[in-house]
Amino acid sequence: MLQGQPIIILREGTERDTGKSARHNNIAAAIAVADAVRSTLGPSGMDKMLVDSMGEVVITNDGATIMKELEIEHPAAKMLVEVAKTQDNEVGDGTTTAVILAGELLKRSEKLVEMNVHPTVIAAGFKMAQEKATEMLLKMAIEVGRKDSKTLKSIAETAVTGKNVGGDTSLIADLAVRAVLSVVDDTGSAVRADTDNIKVEKKHGAAVSDSQLIQGIVIDKERVHPRMPEFVENANIALVNQALEIKKTEVSSSIQIKDPSQIQRFLDQEESSLKEMADTLIKSGANVVICEKGISDSVQHHLSKAGIYAVQRAKKSDLEKLAKATGGKIIANVRDITQKDLGHSARVEQRKVSDEDMTFVTGCRNPKSVTVLLRAGTEHVAEELERAFNDAIRVVAAAIEDGKMVPGGGAVEIALALKLRDYASSVGGREQLAVEAFAESLEILPRILAENAGLDPIDTILELKTRHSSKESAHSEGISVDGGRIKDMVKSKVLEPVRVKKQVLSSATEVAIMILRIDDVIAAKKGSGAGQPPQGGMPPGMGGMPGMPPGMM
Repeated sequence: MLQGQPIIILREGTERDTGKSARHNNIAAAIAVADAVRSTLGPSGMDKMLVDSMGEVVITNDGATIMKELEIEHPAAKMLVEVAKTQDNEVGDGTTTAVILAGELLKRSEKLVEMNVHPTVIAAGFKMAQEKATEMLLKMAIEVGRKDSKTLKSIAETAVTGKNVGGDTSLIADLAVRAVLSVVDDTGSAVRADTDNIKVEKKHGAAVSDSQLIQGIVIDKERVHPRMPEFVENANIALVNQALEIKKTEVSSSIQIKDPSQIQRFLDQEESSLKEMADTLIKSGANVVICEKGISDSVQHHLSKAGIYAVQRAKKSDLEKLAKATGGKIIANVRDITQKDLGHSARVEQRKVSDEDMTFVTGCRNPKSVTVLLRAGTEHVAEELERAFNDAIRVVAAAIEDGKMVPGGGAVEIALALKLRDYASSVGGREQLAVEAFAESLEILPRILAENAGLDPIDTILELKTRHSSKESAHSEGISVDGGRIKDMVKSKVLEPVRVKKQVLSSATEVAIMILRIDDVIAAKKGSGAGQPPQGGMPPGMGGMPGMPPGMM
């Protein structure tokens, strides 16, 4: 009965790509994304100008930002965007490196597939190579102590070099190291450096050299009443997340008043309640009030009469950072406040920064949360400066937590490539081809560094290999863009946390394997009617005849 009749299992209009065609398209899309960020790699990398549909302009060479701003449609290409996001979330740096390595792994794997090496075999070889490379990487790592601020500063400078910070690389790196060291916390046997405790405020209208670290918190708010003092010395700070005003009821309600005198009683009761809030704060000994919610005019009046500096509608995150910086507790109910709940700082004042009034809470004793105020000439430079600074604090935190670093400048990649080639001969079988392809892929990173620096990539790679092969312990020779020579990266102070390289190897390998194993792409039809059954009540995309099972015709 069904002989010669097609069986439809997919929605009408669904596109399907299978076999070599599907794999080729996915790999081509991933390589295209990797090529898009290729020219941004390294200290001599170029910038990208990204213009969105609303006309907003972003100028950056930060891989994570480029990936985020690109409106990529291809599903395989989106997987490389996820690699950049993961790398940025985990370690804050190495996003471009991870994307480029993933693209090169896929390019090499396609050649192996054409040689009739099965994708599963390639995936197994890549996994073996990644695990061996990680093991070798950890052996190559150099110890770094949290008190070694000079080395930590070199790590920060390596991350910042090539960003739009002009000649202020040293200043930004120094700010990053000091900020991270301020929030380091010893939790038992582990050292924790939570960069979330570093608040970054960027303001344009000044030079980058005017950026500064503040041992306290800066709030982008001004005092609520003009009669309040502009500054308070020896501040006792009340951190309140309760509204200091009469809140409306959550349900609709009405009150019937028959006697006009009752109106005054209601008003008196409201005023009494607000005055009680203000009096409680005044009696606690607080001379600064930071409130997450609103402060009514009446409470503002009473606080200003008492000479108290108050801020309303502060961010919850700012309140939490203030608690860590000042040693205070966040109060949920003003009636429960005591003097022990107050935070302390040497000074609270209102300052004008770039035509905006901001509240500075400074002079905190041993603050576990600090603020870095970044300045730049224009808004675009300020945004790129913030991205560079975030990279710097993340790599410094990673180096402090792990206590390990490796030389940069492509030194690690060349060393791993040479060692993996020796390892490949011991693997045997077709997996050996995949391990060798992994080693070749690692060489793309120093090659691109040389290209972007205006050097001859072939001569540079050959010289690097010669240097690394000549001495057993030589794995610190890398590309110095200063003069275009091969130098010892440790002596040149070009250093990176081992965590960055480890995450690059892991992320790039996993996404390459995932894309390589796909041999069937089924894309549903796009349109406003997607997901709606056609007329007649049949399931979407399935034709039928009376009395026949759905999906057959």
